[in-house]
Amino acid sequence: MLEEPENQRDFTRLYRATVAPLRRYLARMLGSRSEAEDVAHDAYLRVYPHVQDQSALNPKAVLYTTARRLAINRLKRRDIAPIAGATPDADLAASSAPGVVQQVMARQELDQLEAAIARLPEGCRAVLLLRKIELLSHQEIGRRLGIAVSTVEKQHARALRLLRAALAAAPTPAAPNQNRSPDQEAHS
Repeated sequence: MLEEPENQRDFTRLYRATVAPLRRYLARMLGSRSEAEDVAHDAYLRVYPHVQDQSALNPKAVLYTTARRLAINRLKRRDIAPIAGATPDADLAASSAPGVVQQVMARQELDQLEAAIARLPEGCRAVLLLRKIELLSHQEIGRRLGIAVSTVEKQHARALRLLRAALAAAPTPAAPNQNRSPDQEAHS
């Protein structure tokens, strides 16, 4: 059996004694185990010649210092070019923007809401728009319209109830058209 040279055994001992703690240290720094393994590997490669020629007085300290500097450099590169580590097909990934179908459905829902608001009785519509669009309190709405706060509260509750009924009765692909309008709800 071939005998390993003394400096090779020194490196083997250094590697075995430091590989797990060094990777944990780097993983905490970088936030990624795979990046920590890469940086640790690079650090061992850089320290190996110094262990071989025995120029490093404290190889463990040189290893940790080298690894720390490599990790800091990697973090700086991340800040400069955050997509450098992205796969080449990253621009082919699915968009998080809504698709055409979702946009059409949203537009239809908005049209239904606008139509239902237009069909509300005048007092309910005025209170609802002041509350939801101008974000006024019930007291401010009462002052602006010259009505009691309790009337504002009742008109607001009625407007919401009528809208809920109108939107529930609106035709959707999943639900058949229920021929009930907000005006019919108001009279019941």
